[in-house]
Amino acid sequence: MSERREIAFRLNGASARVVVEPGKRVLDVLREDCGLTAAKEGCGTGECGACAVLVDGTAKLSCLMLAAQLEGRDVTTAEGLGTPEAPHPLQAAFAAHGAVQCGYCSPGMTMAAADLLARAPDPDREAVRQGLSGNLCRCTGYVKIVDAVMAAAAALREEKP
Repeated sequence: MSERREIAFRLNGASARVVVEPGKRVLDVLREDCGLTAAKEGCGTGECGACAVLVDGTAKLSCLMLAAQLEGRDVTTAEGLGTPEAPHPLQAAFAAHGAVQCGYCSPGMTMAAADLLARAPDPDREAVRQGLSGNLCRCTGYVKIVDAVMAAAAALREEKP
């Protein structure tokens, strides 16, 4: 029988320690052990992107990662991207551009978009479509989502000195 082990990582800018079973997924640790429920289990097989989080600044599918892989890493969830009082420009743009309907895909979409904009701060619409290609949305439609990411990219560029 495998033993539980403690892992230490940074979660939304703060130190975190969690005791996990060997096969426990990152998605389950975030939702069950850390109480962060923005990342959703849509498919559980890496096909939909609803569970995307940033690990060391790169979008990863938390349903496909084992919790032990977080040891020493820096994890950002949608809750850590911004707050209701001070949303991240991506979160604000999703709301302003009507890119949120049911909201199920929105956290994963924003995390994928955050990764994209960190790598390519001035993307064209095709780059945004490609950057979000692993994330599915059944309600909003991609035009509004791409509009929101384009607006957020412009806002983020304006914020930089």
